[in-house]
Amino acid sequence: MAEEKKAKEEAKKTKKLSPKTKKIVDSVKELSLTEVSELVKALEDEFDVSAAAPVMAAASVAGANAAPVEEQSEFDVILKDGGSNKIGAIKAIRALKPDLGLSDAKKFVESAPKTVLENAGKDAATEAKKALEEAGCVVELK
Repeated sequence: MAEEKKAKEEAKKTKKLSPKTKKIVDSVKELSLTEVSELVKALEDEFDVSAAAPVMAAASVAGANAAPVEEQSEFDVILKDGGSNKIGAIKAIRALKPDLGLSDAKKFVESAPKTVLENAGKDAATEAKKALEEAGCVVELK
């Protein structure tokens, strides 16, 4: 903040204002915020301009130059908590990880948080999340 303020003060010093402009700026400094708002509105009406237009144009230029956001295509499905229905959670885990036996699936659920699927496609990850949540689990996609 202090650096920003110093930069503004430095910019003021380097700008040369005509005597008329300086007089107007000094007068505006004496106005309240309400009066400044009224002044802006009056100037917009008088000269048929908008004080917001340059800001909007700058925002649209900044938006146009922004890099496109790449949609995530691979997700990790993480079991955060097995929930209160341990049997349902174990069944859901075994359906998603058929290589786990009953005792391994039980240990898996009890050792949450644990990654259920790694680098799964969007559809597979959302289906796994849905199945686990229906079993009462708390799930996160990363």
